[in-house]
Amino acid sequence: MKLTALLTTVAALALAAPAHAEFKLGDRYTDNDGDLIADIPEDESKWLDPDTIIFAYTPVEDPAVYAEVWQGFLDHMAEVTGKKVQFFPVQSNAAQIEAMRAGRLHVAGFNTGSNPLAVACAGFRPFTMMAAADGSFGYEMEILTYPGSGIESVEDIKGKELAFTSETSNSGFKAPSAILKAEFGMEAGRDFEAVFSGKHDNSILGVANKDYMAASIANSVKARMIDREVVTEDQLEVLYKSQTFPTTGYGVVHNLHPDLQDKVKEAFATFEWEGSKLEEEFKKSGEAQFIPITFKEHWSVIRTIDAANDVEYNCN
Repeated sequence: MKLTALLTTVAALALAAPAHAEFKLGDRYTDNDGDLIADIPEDESKWLDPDTIIFAYTPVEDPAVYAEVWQGFLDHMAEVTGKKVQFFPVQSNAAQIEAMRAGRLHVAGFNTGSNPLAVACAGFRPFTMMAAADGSFGYEMEILTYPGSGIESVEDIKGKELAFTSETSNSGFKAPSAILKAEFGMEAGRDFEAVFSGKHDNSILGVANKDYMAASIANSVKARMIDREVVTEDQLEVLYKSQTFPTTGYGVVHNLHPDLQDKVKEAFATFEWEGSKLEEEFKKSGEAQFIPITFKEHWSVIRTIDAANDVEYNCN
C-alpha cells in the first residue's frame, strides 16, 4: 500500500491518540535535526568500528529458519563493507533491543511494533524496508480462529481467551488492542483474557492446532508458513483484517562509524534479489526489493497506535 493510503488508517485510532502526544528519544541520545532518530555522535571516540558486524532479524519465527535465508545477503554486506558479518539469532524483541542498546548489535531488522522502542531506547536508525516490485509495502493484522471454534465474529471473543504475541509487537498486540477498544469497545482483562505466545508462528500454530481459540497475528508470517506447508489455509479462519502497516524496518545503531553506516546502506541498496534466498523466502509475502524509508514519515501510523494505547517508552 502506498504511503497516502497507509496514513488513512482507522480514524478512531487517531481520535483516541492524545493531541499532545510527542515521540521522544531516551536521555542518552540527541536529535538536533528533528528527524526523530538518534544523531550520530560528534565525539569520534564514541564511534563503533567493529571487525565483525553483528546482524539480527526480528524474531517473528524460529531464528534458525532465517539464518540460511539471510546468509547470501550477509555475504554481500561483507563484500561491500570489507568486514566480517555474523547472523545473531535473537529469541525475543526485548533481547534484540537490549543487544543494540549495549553495543553488541550493529545492524538489525526490528519488527513494526518494536521500531519506536528500538529508536527511542537503543539508538536504532532505520532507513529501509522490504517492498513489492511496484514499490507497495506492508502487511495486515488479522485475528484468527479455527473452523468449529464457535467464534464467528470478533464480538464472540468476549469471555474467552485471545492470544497475543508480545507487548512490543504491532500486529501481535498494539494494533489489535487499539482496534478492539476503538471499534468494538473490548478491552483485555474486562471483556476477554489475554495470553501471550511469544511469537507469531506460535500463535498461528496454536490456533491451527486448537490450542488457542483466537489470536492476532501478522498475515505476512501466516503467508510464509502456509507456503512452507507448516499450516494449511483450511485450518484457519479470519475474523478481522486491518488496514496495511509498514513491515520490518532495517537500520543501524546510531554510533556505528559514519563511513560504515554508509556502506551498510549501500549493501541494502545494491543487493540483487533475483535468485537469492531472500527472494525465495519473502516472495511468499510479496516482497521483492529494499526501498528507502524514514522513521518520521513511514512509522507515523505506528506512533499514533502507541499513543492510542498510552504507550510510554521507559528507557531506563
